[in-house]
Order: sequence, then structure tokens, then C-alpha cells
Amino acid sequence: MSESAPHSAAYRHGLWLGAVAAILFSAKAILAKLLYRHGIDAVTLIALRMLFALPVFAAVALFETWRAHQRGTRLSWAECAQIVLLGLLGYYLSSFLDFWGLQYVSASLERLILFLNPSLVLLIGLLFLGRKVMPQQWLAMLVSYAGIVLVFCEGLRLGGSEVAFGSALVFAAAISYALYLLMSGALVKRVGSLRLVAYAMCVSTVACLLQFALIHPLETLRQPDIVYSLSALNALFCTVLPVYLTMFAIARIGPALTAQTAMIGPASLVFLGWWLLDEPITWLQLLGTAVVLLGMALLLRVRAPAVATIETA
Repeated sequence: MSESAPHSAAYRHGLWLGAVAAILFSAKAILAKLLYRHGIDAVTLIALRMLFALPVFAAVALFETWRAHQRGTRLSWAECAQIVLLGLLGYYLSSFLDFWGLQYVSASLERLILFLNPSLVLLIGLLFLGRKVMPQQWLAMLVSYAGIVLVFCEGLRLGGSEVAFGSALVFAAAISYALYLLMSGALVKRVGSLRLVAYAMCVSTVACLLQFALIHPLETLRQPDIVYSLSALNALFCTVLPVYLTMFAIARIGPALTAQTAMIGPASLVFLGWWLLDEPITWLQLLGTAVVLLGMALLLRVRAPAVATIETA
């Protein structure tokens, strides 16, 4: 469906799908905070998350493999190696750093830092791939990072030095995912987004479980029922479901508008964090959030398809 049909039913459905996906993606930070209250660490959290999500992604991977064989399109060894690298970089490393950082920063600050992803894609492309950045894009990024500075400084005032460490971890997670996006472009065209995500998620699951096995004894997986329940919600409603809702949204309204609907995520986290986690809301946090959203809105208006992203971390 073309993005030029703003009054069609598919357009309206696409906007709703994209908005719901953004809110569900953001809610994983809330669930992570709730899980940390039960004494688990980031390694255990991500292992449980991937264990619950694995059956769905494995089923999709098997189905997509069968379809590929029916069409006679098999992956080369080089493509398999690329998928392994992308799974490790985009879903394992990025997710681990993100959940680790959430032990030290508020859910709303985490989401705002991750929301800088499109600007990181532009900066990495400029520094390492020789791509040009337009003056309007520089302005948009300057506005966005000014907003992050406001929220970060307020976080330092409220949370102390741990906020700096946690913010660095989440920013590293955003860089890792930006690298994944830049490296996956050509492969997505050959393999298909549904197949690539399923394969990469399976690779990530193996890496998460290996990390868990190296750090913790197997008995650590024995957790209270509430931990299993929250982990299942995190896997199914904050990982699997928004991944596919985002794809359905893109099919209806395109990647640019889908990326713009993601702006509801950081805004929703400010209030969800206050409501469910008792995180404070100050006027400086609200101002910084508004500035970040303004910057991303400006960025997505300039050659939007080039900076639009699909979030799956």
C-alpha cells in the first residue's frame, strides 16, 4: 500500500499497528525493571526471554526454509556467515547491553537513547562508508542529542553516577543495532525480512544460552512463577508480537511512516514508568523528551526512507 493514500483503511490500520508495536517494544523496559526486582541479572533475564521466544522464531525459520527450498533459493555459506554475524551483533549483543544498562537507568531514559538509532545509522554511514549527511539532518540530530543531554543531566541529578554507566551501556546497544541495520540492507533484499529476522533470532538465542551456561549453573533457571510469567510476557508481547506488527505496518504504510509511529514509544515510557515503576517525572525530563521527539520528527521528514528503521532488539 502506498504512503500516498492517507484516507484508506489500510493506511489507518497501518498507523495503529505501528503505534501498538512501538508501545509493546517500549514496554520491555518496564518488564525488565519488574524482573530485576526479583533478583535476577541481565544474563538470566535475556536467556529466559529468548527461551520463551525461540519456539515462535524457530517455527517461522522452519517454514521460511521450506518455502525457500520450494522456490529453489538456498543460502550460500557466505550468506549463512553474514546471518550469524548479524544475529550476534543485532540481537544478542545489542539486547544484552540494553538489558544490562536498564539495571542502572530509568525505562524512559533507556528508550530515548535507543530512539537515537536513526541518527547513529547516519553518523556511522558518514564516518565509515563515506555517505553524505544533509544540513537538515545535522540540525535534526543536534536537536535530538540536545534533548538527550537534558534528560541525562536530570538522570544524573536523580540517580547519581550509575546513570552514566547505564547510559553508556544503552548507547553501546544502540550503536550495535545501528551496525546491524547498515550491514543487513543488502542481505534483507536477497533473503527477505521475515526469514532473516527468524534466523538471526535463533542465532541470538544460542548465543544467549551459551553465555548463560558459562556464567551461571543450570539451577539458576529455576525461578519463581512470577519470573516465568513476566519473562513469557517479555518474549511474546514485547518481542515476537511487535516484530510482526511492525512488518504488517510496513506492508500497509511503508517504512518511513512506520518509523514515525515509533515516536509514541519514548513518550509512552515516561508515563508507564511513572505509573508502574514509580519513576519520577520532572519538567526537565518532559522537556528533554519533547526535544528528542522533535529532533527525530525532523530527521524522519528528510529523506525518511533512508533513516527509517525496524526495531527488533
